[in-house]
Amino acid sequence: MNAPKLLHVVVACAENRVIGREGRLPWRIPEDVAQFHALTAGQTVVMGPLCYKGWPRARTEGRHPIVITRDRTVAQPGTDVVASLHDALVLAEKLPGAIMICGGERIYAESLALDRPMRLHLTLVHATLPGDRFFPDWRNGSWRELSRRESADENFRYSFIELEK
Repeated sequence: MNAPKLLHVVVACAENRVIGREGRLPWRIPEDVAQFHALTAGQTVVMGPLCYKGWPRARTEGRHPIVITRDRTVAQPGTDVVASLHDALVLAEKLPGAIMICGGERIYAESLALDRPMRLHLTLVHATLPGDRFFPDWRNGSWRELSRRESADENFRYSFIELEK
């Protein structure tokens, strides 16, 4: 039996772990969006229905979306719909490319709880922002930092951090 593929968890969150507010990102950081698109191009992207509906480019640039939902109306050509993270990972293991976990809150929590190798591609926005969706607390986990790059735009300072466990 082959070892499972490395999971790549891709997220941008504020210092207080906020990832969303009223179904949207609570910031607009073009550099982060560009990095997200470059990182996920040509890969299998696993996400919930809100993330899928809010990401018009999910089916472009060679991405293979897998949406975790019981709502079959989400299905479109080139998109797989499954009922659970387990089902998504079983399918993703059979597909070419890396497995990219792209949100939302529940899928991030279930993914980080798995006992398997993973890499966290974190854009940490250096701000405390109001929100209603949160990324699980990763700070006390057994992560090893692989890289860090600081950046800023006219509204925010942020760090691109890559961690692995």
